Amino acid sequence: MDPSSDTWDFSPLISLWINRYYIYLGFAFGIGLWICFQIVTRKQDKNSQEKSIPKAAQDLMTNGYISLHKKEVFVSGVKIFYGSQTGTAKEFATILAEAVTSLYLPVAVINLKEYDPDDNLVEEVTSKNVCAFLVATYTDGRPTESAEWFCKWLEEASNDFRFGKTYLKGMRYAVFGLGNSAYASHFNKVGKNVDKWLWMLGAHRVMTRGEGDCNVVKSKHGSIEADFRAWKTKFISQLQVLCKGEKKSCDGSCKKGKCESNQRSSEEMELGSHTQDGLHQRDPEEEEPFESSSEEESGTEDHQSLTSVVDVEDLGNIMNHVKKEKREKEQQEEKTGLFRNTVKNEASERRAMITPALREALTKQGYQLIGSHSGVKLCRWTKSMLRGRGGCYKHTFYGIESHRCMETTPSLACANKCVFCWRHHTNPVGTEWRWKMDQPEVILKEAIENHQNMIKQFKGVPGVKEERFKEGMTVKHCALSLVGEPIMYPEINRFLKLLHECKISSFLVTNAQFPVEIRNLKPVTQLYVSVDASTKDSLKKIDRPLFKDFWQRFLDSLKALAAKQQRTVYRLTLVKAWNVDELQAYAELVSLGHPDFIEVKGVTYCGESSASSLTMANVPWHEEVVRFVRELVDLIPDYEIACEHEHSNCLLIAHKKFKIDREWWTWIDYNRFQELIQEYEDSGGSKTFSAEDYMAKTPHWALFGANERGFDPKDTRFQRKNKSKDISGC
Repeated sequence: MDPSSDTWDFSPLISLWINRYYIYLGFAFGIGLWICFQIVTRKQDKNSQEKSIPKAAQDLMTNGYISLHKKEVFVSGVKIFYGSQTGTAKEFATILAEAVTSLYLPVAVINLKEYDPDDNLVEEVTSKNVCAFLVATYTDGRPTESAEWFCKWLEEASNDFRFGKTYLKGMRYAVFGLGNSAYASHFNKVGKNVDKWLWMLGAHRVMTRGEGDCNVVKSKHGSIEADFRAWKTKFISQLQVLCKGEKKSCDGSCKKGKCESNQRSSEEMELGSHTQDGLHQRDPEEEEPFESSSEEESGTEDHQSLTSVVDVEDLGNIMNHVKKEKREKEQQEEKTGLFRNTVKNEASERRAMITPALREALTKQGYQLIGSHSGVKLCRWTKSMLRGRGGCYKHTFYGIESHRCMETTPSLACANKCVFCWRHHTNPVGTEWRWKMDQPEVILKEAIENHQNMIKQFKGVPGVKEERFKEGMTVKHCALSLVGEPIMYPEINRFLKLLHECKISSFLVTNAQFPVEIRNLKPVTQLYVSVDASTKDSLKKIDRPLFKDFWQRFLDSLKALAAKQQRTVYRLTLVKAWNVDELQAYAELVSLGHPDFIEVKGVTYCGESSASSLTMANVPWHEEVVRFVRELVDLIPDYEIACEHEHSNCLLIAHKKFKIDREWWTWIDYNRFQELIQEYEDSGGSKTFSAEDYMAKTPHWALFGANERGFDPKDTRFQRKNKSKDISGC
């Protein structure tokens, strides 16, 4: 066998190894050609598909309705609200809905008569909807019947500190008003107001308010229909911009020459200009963002700062304006001087408590002013109970029917300037009565009439129960706690007697600075004394009383309260970090006045005020209030915790004499009280009665520790609360 035949030939493998780099290069080149071919092929296929797909479908894919990749949705839908009397606004709403549908956006048309803003409006903050309001102005500048409740709610919310400036922050809206310029004094007043109130609550206007004019002579586009079409076109255009997540480009007509498109948003710019000084609140009537008539814009230009760059041709106009202002200021000062001289010459003549400026301020806040020193206002709990949504803590603690309760005061003046004053000290102050005085008969008559007129406005409002509406027209309770110091009114006893003659129970609150008046006070259903602090220093810090001997007056007032035979109450307002650590001192004050009940409530934050340094940090949590109450009860052995109203952050401590056979009797038998007070009056005051003579059994749901936490099970608020709990527990 030839040995050479068994030898392996490795020369081909060696050759491949030596030339391996050329082989790698060939493979790489081939793969690269294949990739390029695939890219070109797919691009051609995509182009051919786009040509075959209709434009509308392409838009849908672009907006994320068909795309497999989830894209951010900037507008989830459009809600069109209308308030119409003759049907024009409703017709416009239908036309607008059809136009919105062409953008493939969900749309809902809503009659304001059937809409409940109390429950639903705040949902628009996070819904990503755009809300369009088409509202007509009816007789005397009032809203139509269908929009009356919505406008009333919106106005009150915009002026209510409990809602605040950011309540609707995040909501986007546009307004189109329908009116007739023949009625120049209130042309499109409702549209302007709705626009203003939404903005005051923090909502963001997406476009300029539209104003339709039935007066064809003055209509901007020749008719109200043409006015609407022009506004509708702008609205649809703006909606398309919003759907893409873009901001509308500047059109060169920015107010005051400031380009709004260069800032975060027009709304933020306006809010920032108003909040630079934390001590001042913006006045919506003095300045509104975006909007101005031609007259307002010319006036605004005249008010430009002289330190800014000014065209020489405009300098003369500006100087003329400055001179005009100077002349007006001198004339005003001259009038003021004459007024002061008149006051000095007529010093003996008493002036009215409510000045024109004060009247304007209080009217804005929702007061119905009576005569020269009294007022009445509809409590939010009255509105709540009319709609079957629960009553105030007085309903839970004492059985008051909140929808039949009138909140009023015969004296807007007060002797304290409390840090938590919910009116920010807009009411007058004084240590004695030095104003003109109205008769109690007039005050009561007008108070009831004004209260009934405010109740009437709830007729037809969504959710209002017919039975409670009828009951609400008859006043059964009067809370003399609206504002000020009712006991200052010289004829307070006559006023109370008139209330009782009308079968109206009386709940009077005093700030413990008038001990003589407390001693002289005739029987009331329940007498309150505000005990806002337990030491001299803390009382001075919190109540800021005007009297120099305020502490002695305070102690004497509590002693005077102890002598009263009818129901008496200490009202404690807890201010975190100010008066919550004075438990022993509070216990000593309880032993001084021997009240029947002690209400302990967490302070309510009323917003920023130059007169107070109070912040949200001073508001205690409900758990903290409960802890305080438990610790206080441990120091006063004759008392126990009786009731709770969690929504108001309030608890009731009651004397054990109201606990009979282990059951609480904190409620009031109002019919029995009226019988007793009649016997007292008939006897000339000789036949007295005590708190135990007209007490009633407290229902289980009102007691401390009950599952209802102070909510009446019959109320829809409690039912919704339980429903939400059930859902969350599933």
